[in-house]
Amino acid sequence: MSANQLRIGVDLGGTKTEIIALSHQGHELIRHRVDSPRDNYQATIDNIVALVAQVERELDAAATVGIATPGALSVKTGRLKNSNSVWLNDRPLKQDLEQALQREVRMANDANCFALSEAIDGAASGAKAVFGVIVGTGTGGGIVAHGQLLTGANSIAGEWGHNPLPWRLPEELPGPACYCGKHGCIETFLSGPGLAHDYYTLVGIHLEAKDIVQEAAVGNRHAEQALQRYEHRMARALASIINVLDPDVIVLGGGMSNIQRLYHTVPKLWGEYVFSDDVQTRLVAPKFGDSSGVRGAAWLWQAGEGWPNGS
Repeated sequence: MSANQLRIGVDLGGTKTEIIALSHQGHELIRHRVDSPRDNYQATIDNIVALVAQVERELDAAATVGIATPGALSVKTGRLKNSNSVWLNDRPLKQDLEQALQREVRMANDANCFALSEAIDGAASGAKAVFGVIVGTGTGGGIVAHGQLLTGANSIAGEWGHNPLPWRLPEELPGPACYCGKHGCIETFLSGPGLAHDYYTLVGIHLEAKDIVQEAAVGNRHAEQALQRYEHRMARALASIINVLDPDVIVLGGGMSNIQRLYHTVPKLWGEYVFSDDVQTRLVAPKFGDSSGVRGAAWLWQAGEGWPNGS
């Protein structure tokens, strides 16, 4: 890749597909968002090809292409797996896009792209080891070390959401059922629906996660208790990551990252569980928020090739 070639990133969501073009310094040049075709694999391919052609035509320049996907590429088959856009599963998405676009395409799941974006030029810029967390409808994560995305031997590096919640209390056993077939996964506690389920279990009232946060802010005792349980669970879950990875920075993403009190309370709680006399890891909000996925897709052509300043 030439030093001044443009980078295109595509975030392939279940409802929306977003495309962005970045200059080699990381400046946003153009952005478009369209509805994602549903239940139609070929229409998904055609949609991405049309968006790439449109951006290259508007900028009058060729570009590298990176794709943020739901799910991940199987090491065994090269096909997409674990996608909640189920019409993409077991399909050779990367190969078909490369054939349609007539170029190499780099692809990673959306949590990995989030982590890469925030590590390259976001809230964790310059940090040696970064753990990017997605806590929203589900719970995912990605790892970036020295500017390089780590995918792992099985393409599941950073997928902390399907480990059991550590140091579970008696009342947390066996834990809520998870779609993966297990009970007590981190995702069942820390996702938005996980918080809503916890509140309903104890209060008998259905509230969305954002409503529980609002209720706690105006003095609702049950909502405040639910948030305190959530904070303690997040502290334990992230402490287990610190004990293994020891990252410089943890960046929160997804809808739950908008709960501002987490950045103050969780680091105060995790010290009890981290195997160290002092914890230097920082917990930070994302710089680019919902845009980190598409930016990280563009930066897939940066991973392993040095930082934006060429160091």
